[in-house]
Amino acid sequence: MKLRIDGGRLLDLTDGSLTPASVLVDAVRGVVVAIGTDLPEADLVISLRGEVLLPGFIDVHVHLRDPGFEAKETLATGTRAAAAGGYTQVACMPNTKPPLDTPERVRDVQLRAQGLAARVHPVACITQGQAGEALTDFEALRAAGAIALSDDGRGVQHSGLMREALARAARAGLPVAIHAEDEALSGGGALDPAAARRLGVSASAPEAETAMIARDLVLAEATGAHLHVCHVSTATAVSLIRWAKARGIRVTAEVTPHHLLLDEGVIDRPDAVFKVNPPLRTAQDREACLAGFLDGTLDLVATDHAPHTAEEKARGLSEAPFGMVGLETAFPLLYTHLVETGRMRLEQLVRRMSTDPARHFGLGGGVLRPGGRADITAVDLEHTRRVDPATFHSKGRNTPFAGWPLRGWPVLTICEGRVTHTAAYEMTQGEARR
Repeated sequence: MKLRIDGGRLLDLTDGSLTPASVLVDAVRGVVVAIGTDLPEADLVISLRGEVLLPGFIDVHVHLRDPGFEAKETLATGTRAAAAGGYTQVACMPNTKPPLDTPERVRDVQLRAQGLAARVHPVACITQGQAGEALTDFEALRAAGAIALSDDGRGVQHSGLMREALARAARAGLPVAIHAEDEALSGGGALDPAAARRLGVSASAPEAETAMIARDLVLAEATGAHLHVCHVSTATAVSLIRWAKARGIRVTAEVTPHHLLLDEGVIDRPDAVFKVNPPLRTAQDREACLAGFLDGTLDLVATDHAPHTAEEKARGLSEAPFGMVGLETAFPLLYTHLVETGRMRLEQLVRRMSTDPARHFGLGGGVLRPGGRADITAVDLEHTRRVDPATFHSKGRNTPFAGWPLRGWPVLTICEGRVTHTAAYEMTQGEARR
């Protein structure tokens, strides 16, 4: 079956220009057949109204909670949320129940995710049961389909074990995505120190993040491993990663929309919607993360999408679990607050959300071109809509951005030739009216 998208504007990722163009897709093979004008007839025609056509977004850090925590999220609801946010590929973290620490569990997620609204790439555990005591079988996990290793939710506390993990990961050809938290320093605290003092809860020292990043950068240099630093939140961490890149250490890093746009000063009430790990840091930390993102020190946007039930988040700052949802709001947030304000160009943001994740993690997609994978997102840059958690496809509603007016909402998502998200536009059978 052939699918044609008319009425869109194609973004050139090299110079940022927008050109009116149609896209013809072979929906059976999941590839782009042609891009241009006066394209051949199609079985199904989608008529856009000037929205911008982009390569599908890729998030290398999401929590789909499945298996074991289906009250929070499932593979089906999580991928629908991804598609609504313009994502065509997501990497799911392994802190499920049971955790993804065996080849059988990795294959199970892949099998159950087939045909859903976004392609799911499992990230497997570094240690068995995420207990930090014995390593998993990296080679077998890679053969089963794992694209990276992580004990996300916990950092590997034993330095000797982490050195062995990085050495083995280098031999297996797998990136190691670290949750940088020295638990002896963080103490499981709920908020950054300033906010913690203000609200009378336990604090998580920023040194807990930076100390572990420093350790693992040294170990990555010694072993030659690809170290990926998750959810960077402090100015010192940005400086360490910048130093490591200048030194030639193989390191990539991600930053979340909430660490780019929020700091601890917004926490004006004891509401666990603000509780996230790592915590929202100081305004100076946020500005350093933004500067690092703009200059390329922080390579990627990742949402760390972490859904929880309303009952869990109602337990208060001390008892509620960490985490925010982010798949459905990431691009509109960053388009509105970074691109429209002139902090970065549209093509830069799209590369950080599509092309660069594909390149750094060895995934297909990330570009929109004839012969390439038909992973396509169309976004509306003109109309403003407020964030309304009640409309989320995710089971999670735990966002601090409720009510924010944003532009750049995805109106169409196509994953490997399949329409996985649609908004208001015209679809007709056969040749569209000219």
